[in-house]
Amino acid sequence: MRSFFHRQGKFRPRSSAEATSDSPIPEDLWVKCPKCGELLYSKELDHNARVCPKCGNHFRLGARDRIAILTDEDTFVEWDTGLRPEDPLEFVDPKGSYSDKLAATQAKTGETESLITGIAMIEGRPVVITVTDFDFMGASMGSVWGEKLARAVERATADGLPVLSVNASGGARMHEGLFSLMQMAKTVAAFGRLGDARLPHFSLLVDPCYGGVTASYATVADVILAEPGALIGFAGQRVIEQVTKQKLPDGFQTAEFLLDHGMIDLIVERALLRSTLAILIDHHIEIPPESNPSDNGLVPKRTLVEPEPEVRSRHGAGSREGQLP
Repeated sequence: MRSFFHRQGKFRPRSSAEATSDSPIPEDLWVKCPKCGELLYSKELDHNARVCPKCGNHFRLGARDRIAILTDEDTFVEWDTGLRPEDPLEFVDPKGSYSDKLAATQAKTGETESLITGIAMIEGRPVVITVTDFDFMGASMGSVWGEKLARAVERATADGLPVLSVNASGGARMHEGLFSLMQMAKTVAAFGRLGDARLPHFSLLVDPCYGGVTASYATVADVILAEPGALIGFAGQRVIEQVTKQKLPDGFQTAEFLLDHGMIDLIVERALLRSTLAILIDHHIEIPPESNPSDNGLVPKRTLVEPEPEVRSRHGAGSREGQLP
C-alpha cells in the first residue's frame, strides 16, 4: 500500500521554476485599452488592426504595419533605403550625442530613418506612399526625411502618380537645427510641383501629428483625412495655455474637433481606409485608354479628372456628413 500512495503518478504539479523555464508567458499577451480600460488579447487586437473592439480606440501603429494595412499584399517597393541621417552639427545634449542616439534608435527599430517611402498598389491602383514611424525618435523631421520625401514626390510627378502621405510626428528634429527646419519649405515646394502637374496629394493624419509636419506639407493636401481620435496640432495644449495664459476647450486638437471646424475633410476608421482611398483615387485620376508605360516601366501615365464643382468647393468639410461610409 505504501508504494501505491508514494509512487509518481502520470501528472504532477510543476514547480514555479519549471513552469517559468518551460513555458514563459509573454509580457504583451494582454493589452489594456487606455480609453475604456478593457483588457484585450493581443492577437485579437492585432487581428482587428489594433483597434479596440469595445470602444473603437485606434492604437498607434508602426510604419510597416501601416503599409501592410493600407496597401495590397506584396506590392510595396521601398525607395532610397541607402539614405541615412548624419550629425552635421555634432549635436550633444545631457543624454549623449545625436550620433549615439541615431545608432541606438536604428538598432532598436531596424529602420534607418523615421520616414519610409516607396510605391505600392491600393486595390489595384498605383500610388506613391510615404509613411512616418513614431517609434523612430518621435517621427521627427530631419534633413534625410526631407530628401526622401522630396525624391518620392518628384518621382510621382514624373510618373503621373498620386501621393499618399501618412503622417504622425512630434515635429522638427532639434538635433539638426536649421537643417531640419529647412525641410518644411523643401517638402511644401515638392508638393507644389505635384499640384502644378495636376496630380493629387492625399494626407492621412494619425495620432499624434504635431509641429513642423502639421505646419507644412501634411495640411496642404488636396484631401486631408484623419483616423478617429487622432491628436493633431502645432504645439501641445499645455504649451499653448502657458504661452497665451488662456484656458483652451477640451479636445480642441482632436480629429473630430478639427473636422467640425473645417480643418480636415474626412475621418475614416482604420478598417475602411484602403477602400476609401481607392474611391478618392478613382475620383481624381484615371488611366487613359491608350497609355504608354512610364520611363521606369512600372506604371502607366495617369491624368487628372476634374471633380464636380460641388465636390471641389468641399461642401460638408465641416460636418459629419462629409465622412465617407
